[in-house]
Order: sequence, then structure tokens, then C-alpha cells
Amino acid sequence: MPLDARATFPPAEGRTPGFAGKSGPLGTLSRHRDFRRLFIGNAVSLLGSSVTTVALPLTAVVYLHASPAQMGLLGAVALLPHLLLGLPAGVWVDRGQYRRTLVATDAAQTVLLGSLPVLAAVGMLRIWQLYAVVTLAGVANLFETVTAQSLTPHLVPREELLPANSALMLSNTTVNTTGSALGGLLVTLFSAPAALLVDAVSFLISGLCKARIRHPEATTRPPAPRGLTLRTDIAAGLHALFSHRLLRPVILAGTVGAFAGQIQAVALVLFMVHDLALPSALVGAAVAVSGAAGVLGASAAHRLTARVGPGPAFVGGMTLSSLAGFVLACATGPVALSFSVLLTAQLLRGAGPSVFGINQQTLRQSMIAPALLSRANATWRFLVYGGQSLGALLGGLLGTVLGLRATLVVSGCLMLAGTGIAFLSPLRGLRELPERSEESTRPPTQAKN
Repeated sequence: MPLDARATFPPAEGRTPGFAGKSGPLGTLSRHRDFRRLFIGNAVSLLGSSVTTVALPLTAVVYLHASPAQMGLLGAVALLPHLLLGLPAGVWVDRGQYRRTLVATDAAQTVLLGSLPVLAAVGMLRIWQLYAVVTLAGVANLFETVTAQSLTPHLVPREELLPANSALMLSNTTVNTTGSALGGLLVTLFSAPAALLVDAVSFLISGLCKARIRHPEATTRPPAPRGLTLRTDIAAGLHALFSHRLLRPVILAGTVGAFAGQIQAVALVLFMVHDLALPSALVGAAVAVSGAAGVLGASAAHRLTARVGPGPAFVGGMTLSSLAGFVLACATGPVALSFSVLLTAQLLRGAGPSVFGINQQTLRQSMIAPALLSRANATWRFLVYGGQSLGALLGGLLGTVLGLRATLVVSGCLMLAGTGIAFLSPLRGLRELPERSEESTRPPTQAKN
């Protein structure tokens, strides 16, 4: 029985398959029109979402006078879609049309986020409406992200996946670094609810860009599966990740890293303010340095991987991230000294995730059969967001019981354990991407047919 209509990735015309190739991010963007449309749409919507990361909490606190408990609930409902729908989302994406899903999710987020400034303008905005919008927009974002990650391997040749993902990561880190500043400016000039209108418009523009994608794989609906239940399809996504000798350490190391990273994130700002007694301006500068390091890491990831190979680049990126917790814990003494140590740690925290993030996504897209990719991507997000949720809870607990400096050390130890999983696996010696085997990523029930 055929898996579905999305059976193969586009061929690499006139080139020998390889992981990094000679093409850079700009070259990949210039050659592949549909990927460029996806890239532009993602960049525009991410810019709007970066504004929302500032404007939405301020809307809750300043406009609606939310309590700490209400703010905690607002953060929790943002994760709910990934935890409750993360696994089945991949199945449903696989059964739909990629372009239609991208446009529909952008349209939904346009309406949802656009409703908030309208309700605020007429004096009808309430905290429960924020909960509802954040939850529903989170559902749309989940489907949009899984679809975009699954469509990318169809829009560029296999050997250009690394520069394609480098371009996406570079865009993400750049926009995240600048978008928050733009959000603060818009809130200052207008108001927090009014600034949310920028995000709504960004999703409208994004949807228009993605509606112009013409690739057959984006506009073709696969045949309906026969005799497969939702549970079977979810199991296929899990099998695709955990049965592969290269992908299993990637998913395990990444999940542990997400868990440890969130422990560190919970303690970081509190540590800078309370333990280091840094003024707000220096705290903001430290956060900006991490964002700038992320941009540099994304810029260098393609060349680094071409030089050392995808496995060592993944392990190296995780190692940099692991060291950040230990360096942070060493920050002490006069402000000039502690701030210098803090900046070093922030460079590690920014650059490391960009390097290993680009490589883990490219490995996943390259090694998993197209028919299973949406399910595997959704499974990845479920595990990562689940790890972050538990990490946030444990980070708060450890910060209270052990203290913030000790919590940073614990986070570094845990992330180093995740790095160890990758280092002790075949990833350590992976210099070139092996050919993808359909049987290695196909669920057992289908491999027998």
C-alpha cells in the first residue's frame, strides 16, 4: 500500500547529495521561489508575534490589572495546545493540503488577534477573552509550524535543507531580537492592546504570501489512509523518531536540553536582578547580547556544519549551551566583573541553540520519510514543549529550595547530560548525511505491506 502522494523529496538536479552542500542561505532563497514565499511569510508573522510577546502581557497587567495567578494561567494556556494536540496534530496535517492549512491558520490568527484591540477600543475586553485567544491562536500556531517544517523539504532539494533551515533560523533570531524592541516602542506610542493589531496584520500578510506557493506538494491533498486509526498514526510518528539510530539520540538530547534550558530561563532574570543586583538597563543589554549571539550562531551554522559535519556540529552546539549554566553561576563580585561573566554566558546561550537547532531540524527533515514527517515534527514539538513545561515548574521549585545560583548549576548539569546522550551515540562521528532509508523510518505495520 502506498504511504501517500508525498512520496519523495525534490531531486537535487546535477548534484551529489550531501548534507551541507556549497549553497548558502541567500543562494537557496534566490533559487527557490516557493521557499522564498514561505520564508517571507514566516518572517513577517514572526515579527508581529515578537511584538505580541511584549504587548500581550502588558495588556493583561496594565489594561486588565491581571493578578500573578492570572498571569500564570495565561502562560499555561499558551502551552496547552502543544501538550493536548501535539501528537494528533501531525496526523491531521498529513491528511490535509499543506498550503490550505498554512493560509487557514494565518487567517485564524488574523481574526483572533485582531479581535483584541477592537474589544479594548469599545471597552469590552476581559481576561477570559485573552485566555481564549491565546489558546486558539496556539492551536493555529501549532498546525502552522508543523506544516511549514514538513513542507520545507519539498520546496528545496535535500542537499539544500541545511542552508534553508539556516535562513529560517537567521530570520527567527534576527526578528526576535528586534521585534521585542519594536513592541516596546509601539506600546509606548499607542497602547498595549493597539500594538496587538500589528500582529494581526502580520498574519494577514503572511497568509497572502503563502497563498502564492504553487509547488504541487503544497497544493495536493494526499489520498485518505485506509484502515489506519489515529492511535496507529501517532505511533508511526513516535516510531519514526525513536527507531532510527541517528534520530533517537537527537530527540532524547533535544528533549533533555529543552527541559534544562527552561529551568535556566526561569532562574535567569531573577538571578540577574536579585543575586547580581544589576540595573534594568544592564539586564536588557544582557538579553540583547543573547539575541545577537543567536543571529551569529545561525549565520555560522551552515559553514561550521560543512566543515565538521552535522553530528559534531549538533554536539558542539549543545556543549556551548551546557557551559552557559556553569558560567552564569560563576558571575559574582563587582558589577563590571559579574556583568562581563554574564555576557560570556549569554553568548553561549545564544549561539549554542542556533547551531544545534538548525542541525536537529535538518536531520529530522532529511532522514524521515515524507509521509511521516508531519507526525514526527508534531511529536518533536510535543516532547519539547512538555519538557519546557516540566522544566518551568522544576525551575521555580529549585530556585526556591536551592537558590538561584545552585539552580543554574543544576540546569547546566542536566543539559550536559543531554549532550552526553548525543556524544555517546553515532552522531559524534556523523560527517556526512547517509542516504535516507524508507524502511528505517516507516512504521512496522506499513513496512510489511
